[in-house]
Amino acid sequence: VQLQASGGGLVQVGGSLRLSCAASGRTFSGYGMGWFRQAPGEEREFVSGITWSGGSTSYADSVKGRFTISRDNVKNTVYLQMNSLKPEDTAVYYCAARRLGYTSLGLNEYEWWGQGTQVTVSS
Repeated sequence: VQLQASGGGLVQVGGSLRLSCAASGRTFSGYGMGWFRQAPGEEREFVSGITWSGGSTSYADSVKGRFTISRDNVKNTVYLQMNSLKPEDTAVYYCAARRLGYTSLGLNEYEWWGQGTQVTVSS
């Protein structure tokens, strides 16, 4: 599975961005998907996850109510809509896929990773 993340950029506080993660592979619809982020000097952390069907989602407390994860299994793409962005959201954002169809907060639970896309929120 190859993952290609895009949609990052520079945005002002309170602004919005939508990240996309395009996946190759015919079994994308069976994978659990997640978004993680890593700020400079920090460990990579879980942001959001979605089950294979899109029927269940999960979020880190820091982004609840501001970020929305979704997926389109026809387009083999998962999205992260980010609203009300804050300076502390600045990080490289990575999408990840796991063979099991359910989400996990653990980095080691994901077999495949995208290359990351930079999100910078300026104050």
